[in-house]
Amino acid sequence: MAGAKELFDRIRSRRTQLGLALRVTVAATAAYAIATALHLLLPLWAVLTSLIVTQMSVGRSLKATRDYMLGTIGGAIYGGAIAITIPYSSEAGLLGLLVLAVAPLAFIASIYPTLSTATVTAVIVLLVPTMHHADPLASAIDRVSEVSVGAITGLLVSFLVLPSRAVRQIRASAAKLLELIAEAFTELLAGLTRGRDNDALHRIQDGIGTAMVGMNAIGAEAERERSARLSSGPDTGPLLRTILRLRHDVVMIGRATVVPLPVEVQVRLAGPLAEVSAAFLRFLKSAAEALREGAGAPPIHPVHIALQHYSEAVAAVRQDGLIRGHASDTAERFFALGFSLEQMHQNLCDLDRVIGEWSEAAGDKPARVAE
Repeated sequence: MAGAKELFDRIRSRRTQLGLALRVTVAATAAYAIATALHLLLPLWAVLTSLIVTQMSVGRSLKATRDYMLGTIGGAIYGGAIAITIPYSSEAGLLGLLVLAVAPLAFIASIYPTLSTATVTAVIVLLVPTMHHADPLASAIDRVSEVSVGAITGLLVSFLVLPSRAVRQIRASAAKLLELIAEAFTELLAGLTRGRDNDALHRIQDGIGTAMVGMNAIGAEAERERSARLSSGPDTGPLLRTILRLRHDVVMIGRATVVPLPVEVQVRLAGPLAEVSAAFLRFLKSAAEALREGAGAPPIHPVHIALQHYSEAVAAVRQDGLIRGHASDTAERFFALGFSLEQMHQNLCDLDRVIGEWSEAAGDKPARVAE
């Protein structure tokens, strides 16, 4: 029983990937059936196009379809035009025409990568007539027809078969980032009193960078869905910007915690720093879970209290002159740490607000009272 439950949980955790596999399969088979029924010359291109445009989310499928169709139509028009206007009667003539087709389109594709399909399409329009004894105009029409069938089929499948919205995916991506930021923050603060595990920290930082790239890509897809009125989710901008600022806060804290604090300062700040670490970690982890589940924002009051206690301890350290007599870079890091923590506190307040906006039940709950 436990094994079956574990297997079910694993399958459930991969439901997005399984949904994509099902959509790709349906799109490929449907595109082939439609292309065959319409007696298209090369059903292969309809199938390949359906595979290309059927993406992880509806927003990504929209972009893939737009880019692929623009490149195909542009390449078909250009390839057909030069084949019709510049007739050839030998292999050398065809070779020259191929150079004329590929060179300018490859140059354009290097500047505008979304039009990379144009080069491939122009080559197909030029070479297919030599194999099937068709004229260039018919070749261009066939190519556009095959790609259109594949693109439309893939896009319809993306909409109708277990559709995956980027707005839902960004919740999971943002939640993962918050958890990574929480781990990095905890490791950095711990380094002030016991030294830090740089290997572990580098792994976390690398994970944050990779996750940031993925989240920004999903955010663009979510906005594409919103602009096409395919999703009613909240604006992704505030969420992305808030998490990016939290990422910058971690970088600033990392610079301020290169070496541990002086021993006498460690003793005075160990308790307040541990409280700050625990409060920030708990809030970030809870915020990640709330975002993933669509729940309301967690209480932020413990964060306020922890930072207040730390500020009071810092004031006492300064009043007792424990920073005097140390190297100037030690004092700079000490004050930079306080500034960075306060900056992160403000960004956590913004996160608190953003999580509330992303809560699926936000409209059903009374407004939260400012703490």
